[in-house]
Amino acid sequence: MADGDFDPTQLSDSQKEALSTYTAVTNQEPSAAISLLERSQWNVQIAIAKFFDGEPPDPVEEARASMASSPATPASSSRQETLMNGFSPSPRPSNRPRLDAAPRIVPQPEHQNVYRTPFILALLLTPFNLIYRFLSGSLGLFAYLFSFLPRMLSGRAGSRAQPRRQRDTTGRRPLNARDTAARFIREFEEEYGQHELNFFSNGYAQAYDLAKKDLKFLLVVLLSPEHDDTSTFVRSTLLSPEVANYINEPQNKIILWAGSVQDSEAYQISNALNCSKFPFAAVVAHTPEDSSTSMSTIARISGLVPPSAFVARLRSAISHHSTTLERARASRTEQQATRNLREEQNSAYERSLAQDRERARQRREEEEARSRTERAKKAKAEAAERATRDLEQWRQWRAQSIPAEPSASGEGITRVSIRMTSGERVVRKFRAESDMEDLYAFVECYDVLSSGAVSSSTSAPQGYQHRYRFRLVSPMPRVVHDLGGGDPIGKRIGRSGNLLVESIDDDDVYDDI
Repeated sequence: MADGDFDPTQLSDSQKEALSTYTAVTNQEPSAAISLLERSQWNVQIAIAKFFDGEPPDPVEEARASMASSPATPASSSRQETLMNGFSPSPRPSNRPRLDAAPRIVPQPEHQNVYRTPFILALLLTPFNLIYRFLSGSLGLFAYLFSFLPRMLSGRAGSRAQPRRQRDTTGRRPLNARDTAARFIREFEEEYGQHELNFFSNGYAQAYDLAKKDLKFLLVVLLSPEHDDTSTFVRSTLLSPEVANYINEPQNKIILWAGSVQDSEAYQISNALNCSKFPFAAVVAHTPEDSSTSMSTIARISGLVPPSAFVARLRSAISHHSTTLERARASRTEQQATRNLREEQNSAYERSLAQDRERARQRREEEEARSRTERAKKAKAEAAERATRDLEQWRQWRAQSIPAEPSASGEGITRVSIRMTSGERVVRKFRAESDMEDLYAFVECYDVLSSGAVSSSTSAPQGYQHRYRFRLVSPMPRVVHDLGGGDPIGKRIGRSGNLLVESIDDDDVYDDI
């Protein structure tokens, strides 16, 4: 699949998952990662290892290249001269030299090496292992119980001279990569004093990854303290102002890493970079023409060389590969800009989508609130209409049971003058023993009684409890004649009286009793 024709829809689900995992670890463009994953048979671990450690040359491609560059047979290589075209041109070989791949070295200290016994041998040695553990446990218990014996024996020895054990100083204690780099820098400053070189204060693998990530040149300097030319090389060449200024120049983009071959890491690097003579320096850089992840050795400087020749070799190698790295930097910058633009577009789309969701939610809530309000209004209107209908039906029903007005000549008559809320004055006679509720019912049903539209067939409304929304009051002195107490009209008002009808609030209404 070509890089320019990258189409995610053509990948299977497993390939999409492998591509997502690979790009998440390496931060490489998907179009560039496809080719490496295809060469790795879509194995993510192999592809990541190739990206960080460098991709080894393909044997098939080398065989094809050797076949293409091998001399042709005499029959095919013979040149024919004619009058029209002269000698036929022979194929021109490629002028680009083959660069050696620079692997990524991650040393493992000797104390961390794990040697696992084969299973069959471990099974055969199991009885001896159990016996050894039993004896060592027994001896440990004996030493714990009789720990005073060594002190007694040492006290009896007195002034006997004991030979002092010499500390083994022939080897160097293995450290991790960062501590090894810090030890080399400290020993270098103790040996040669203060200097202007800016050594990378971490392992070779970290400097290697930084050079690949930032597309810089990695200058590797390997020193052997036992070599005769080491001190002269460091003092006259490496620490010379000409070399130091060229290495520290920011525009050259050089990462300086140095190490002593007495350390395991530097020794492994010397073997990987094919070091044949000390002092040794090599320039490692990314070579995108080989592959998108390759790191190659573009220059080697061996032995004692003057500062001018050292700088000339560095300048030649860097200037020869600067154009290629500039193109790679421009490509990465463009890819990063495209990625940033795509991320900004995705972020803007997500924000717009979130705003749309928020507006939709607000519209939905507003519609729900409007619907609730309309339902509440409708329910309230229906309740008011039903209350009005029930009140009118109750008035029709109650008007049937109001006693007729007695004659004025009879005994036990109470004459009442009632001033309605409309201002109309109504005079009516009631029997003195009538209940006060009859007076309230007369006032409530006065409109029905005065219109003469009393229906004898009207029944009481179902589930309706009537409440009087007024009260009867004697003006002078002011006396409120409510429905409580149970006294008849004659006892409450007397033979005659003037009453006012006052409307009251819902909290003060009188229930029909």
